[in-house]
Amino acid sequence: PTGASNTLGGTLMPKHTRASILDTAKGYVTQDRAETHGSMEDNFSTIAAYWNIHLGAPFVDAVDVGLMMAMVKLARAKSNKSHADNFVDLAGYAACAGELAMKGNDDAQDH
Repeated sequence: PTGASNTLGGTLMPKHTRASILDTAKGYVTQDRAETHGSMEDNFSTIAAYWNIHLGAPFVDAVDVGLMMAMVKLARAKSNKSHADNFVDLAGYAACAGELAMKGNDDAQDH
């Protein structure tokens, strides 16, 4: 069947599971991409600066960039619910925003 990629105990397992989507996103956001794209924090801060210039006021910070990019992926997923990349990227942007939001806040409750 289409969309299946492995078996477990003879049972065909779906290709795109919660775990596989999160694992893929984790791979994307934890591999060293700084050589190609610069640091994630610097990149998001630069995007925020550009967006603030466009908006004419300092409304946006690096955390907002991660959140708003997640919203872009939500909008794309709404129009194409079967494109797994939207969900992988959504998880990745949420993780990046969370990391930036918690930076320097080691005393924050985990969950």
